[in-house]
Amino acid sequence: MTLAEGIRRRGFRKWYERELLIGHSHLALLLFCALGLMMALEAAFRFRTLTDQLIDGVAVLVCAGAGLWALRRYLFLLMRAESLAHQADCPGCGAYGRLELVDPAAAGDAVAVRCKRCAHEWRIEG
Repeated sequence: MTLAEGIRRRGFRKWYERELLIGHSHLALLLFCALGLMMALEAAFRFRTLTDQLIDGVAVLVCAGAGLWALRRYLFLLMRAESLAHQADCPGCGAYGRLELVDPAAAGDAVAVRCKRCAHEWRIEG
């Protein structure tokens, strides 16, 4: 979901909270992948038949790939949300996250916003 769409639907604070929750769900997936990777590696050394070792090798590759994807996605979502959160302070009055879109038809991650308290306008770029 783009920043403009998130602010339009939920408001900035709810969008930010949702981005952090989605990011942390990727962190949980990373932990499960690390656990699966350790179990698959242990199983690969216990079984001696070629078929079992190939199955364990595939499990290692799947867990490693999914874990790397989850780590990358977690870091992306977290850094993006934090970067945008640092821009959500109103330069006029200092209110945090109390903003609305200037152009309701805006799209993308670079949007013009207005403070709900003092009506100061500035641009947030993701």
